[in-house]
Amino acid sequence: MSEVVKLERHDIIGIVTVNNPPVNALSAAVRGGILECIKSAIADAEVKAIVLTCAGRTFIAGADITEFGKPPKPPGLNEVLEVMENSPKPIVAAIHGTALGGGLEVALACHYRVATKDARLGLPEVKLGLLPGAGGTQRLPRAVGPELAVKMIVGGDPIGAAEALKSGLIEEIVEGPAAGGEAFALKVLAEKRPLRKLRDDDSKLAAAKADRSIFTNAVAALTKRARGLEAPFAAADAVGAAIDLPFDEGLKKERETFLKLVASDQSKAQRYAFFAEREAAKIAGVPDGTKSRPVERVAIIGAGTMGGGIAMSFANAGIPVTLIETSEEQLKRGLGVMQKNYEATAARGGIPADAPAKRMALITGVVGLENVKDADLVIEAVFETMAVKKEVFGKLDQYAKPGAVLASNTSYLNIDDIAKETKRPQDVLGMHFFSPANVMKLCEIVRAEKTAPDALVTAVSIARKIAKVPAVVGVCDGFVGNRMLAQRGKQAEKLLFEGALPQQVDAVVTKFGMPMGPFAMGDLAGLDIGWRSRKDRGIKSEIADALCEAGRFGQKTGKGYYKYEAGSRAALPDPEVEKLIDETLARLGRKKRVVSDDEILERMMYPMINEGARILEEGIAARPSDIDVVWLYGYGWPIYRGGPMFWADTVGLKHIADRLAFYAKETNDPSLEPAPLLKRLADEGKTFASLAAASKAA
Repeated sequence: MSEVVKLERHDIIGIVTVNNPPVNALSAAVRGGILECIKSAIADAEVKAIVLTCAGRTFIAGADITEFGKPPKPPGLNEVLEVMENSPKPIVAAIHGTALGGGLEVALACHYRVATKDARLGLPEVKLGLLPGAGGTQRLPRAVGPELAVKMIVGGDPIGAAEALKSGLIEEIVEGPAAGGEAFALKVLAEKRPLRKLRDDDSKLAAAKADRSIFTNAVAALTKRARGLEAPFAAADAVGAAIDLPFDEGLKKERETFLKLVASDQSKAQRYAFFAEREAAKIAGVPDGTKSRPVERVAIIGAGTMGGGIAMSFANAGIPVTLIETSEEQLKRGLGVMQKNYEATAARGGIPADAPAKRMALITGVVGLENVKDADLVIEAVFETMAVKKEVFGKLDQYAKPGAVLASNTSYLNIDDIAKETKRPQDVLGMHFFSPANVMKLCEIVRAEKTAPDALVTAVSIARKIAKVPAVVGVCDGFVGNRMLAQRGKQAEKLLFEGALPQQVDAVVTKFGMPMGPFAMGDLAGLDIGWRSRKDRGIKSEIADALCEAGRFGQKTGKGYYKYEAGSRAALPDPEVEKLIDETLARLGRKKRVVSDDEILERMMYPMINEGARILEEGIAARPSDIDVVWLYGYGWPIYRGGPMFWADTVGLKHIADRLAFYAKETNDPSLEPAPLLKRLADEGKTFASLAAASKAA
């Protein structure tokens, strides 16, 4: 018998247990083991019913995605499921933890399903650019009806046991999986229940067969946000096949679509992103076995937009927070905004009705820095100027308890300089959250020169605990994300001096898949911020300065690079801006030319990739995939393009290096010359991915 699947007999019930830690993934060995054990149980005359269950913390949580892209190993999952579905003896899936992807497809091929009350069931393949490939799109609509099936398959989010029971996905909620499954199997035998094969039961498809709009409306609602993605639409089509075609034909269509998607660039990019996120949690250069410091309570200094959002992230994870301000008035304003945010989310059904009160109860608002004394982690989220931050850290020394991790939420500033203000630089690091901090998933964790390994491990593990994706970066101006973004900003501005318009540049960037272009983003942030900063440093930017001098600060004044109707955030091109740009160019004696969309795309993206190469050379990021994680989760880089460094490999580094050298000459901008690392990889015909492979081999 198999190592990872075993068969035991409890009187007349055969118990098949999968034991493939950590998540019982459906590797070739597991598939083979299930097939062998099910066949043995069917052949054993003493066995009257079979229970399929799992050891450890979960039911089968999905396919073994390390097998993707490799030659398939027998047996295929469909072959295993066919034997199970056609078993003359009832098979009961007994689920605990999560039954996801292939795991739920296995359960759907059983005749009955039971689950513990905290179980979650889902088909999340769409998040990897795929669809369920072992009958999920055909059996789930027959189990729960096409509306819920589309929601689960196209949306990719799992449902809980209570909803699974209500929808008919499971027959019963049980205490323990194996015992509950066994008791249910005995009941099936006692009641002589007929075997329910989902493939033969079309009763829940009848309403959608009679009125196709039931299905199409459900699809329309779900695909609204799937801009640029292929898999959600392919998955919806496959579910539609369950309504329109006989089971075997629907299964064939599902298989064909799965094979097409698995070979697609989008799915490769999405699977890469999945692994990149996991890789980012591994910290380079930290001794093995370094343990995290305990974090029972967090103090956050500053109750503004960032501080409030960070406090909400901790409260959402059930971690108590002390929120500190300098005056009662600012504290009251900050707490009021958080309360409103929670109530709005509850009103939309995003969180339970009692959640706002429960979460706000975890946040204690106080005035005065001395209130950090009980915190294990202190996060400073005050105004982004070095003088203010240094002042706070200078005072933290006398109030924070020994061993507390002291973090600065800064997006640009030098953490080494901030750490020098304390007598404990080993406890100081950066935790750069993104706005709005309660929504955005990225947390850039900045390792300073003297940051202790256990402080770093603490920051990474607490970021994960509050559902953030951590990426460890080094100290430099703007760290990874903002440093690369600055290169894009520089080119965007130059393009206006050459003849492009804000709306043309933004359209190219959004067509590529970014949520916003650089000029719309400037309007959202407020153009006066950059203007003030330029004046402080004695720098001029003729077009941007002219806009600000005309009182055009962006969305807050109803006009910036675009105009905005009252109460609307829709950016509308403004002839006045075009006139202002023309006048500025005439005054400077600049000639306009026609700038192509292709040039705009190259000048928006390639300089960022070039900066990414410099970041890798300097060791600011440990891996190309860490840079990609920063862009995917902090800046809205389209997941189906995998991140800037992954995308660069697909475009070809030789092409990118050549184009950068061309633009450096054409625009007389030496900063566009290919970085040494990019040039070397291009000359050797290598990729950024080859760097990661080489460091792993070493």
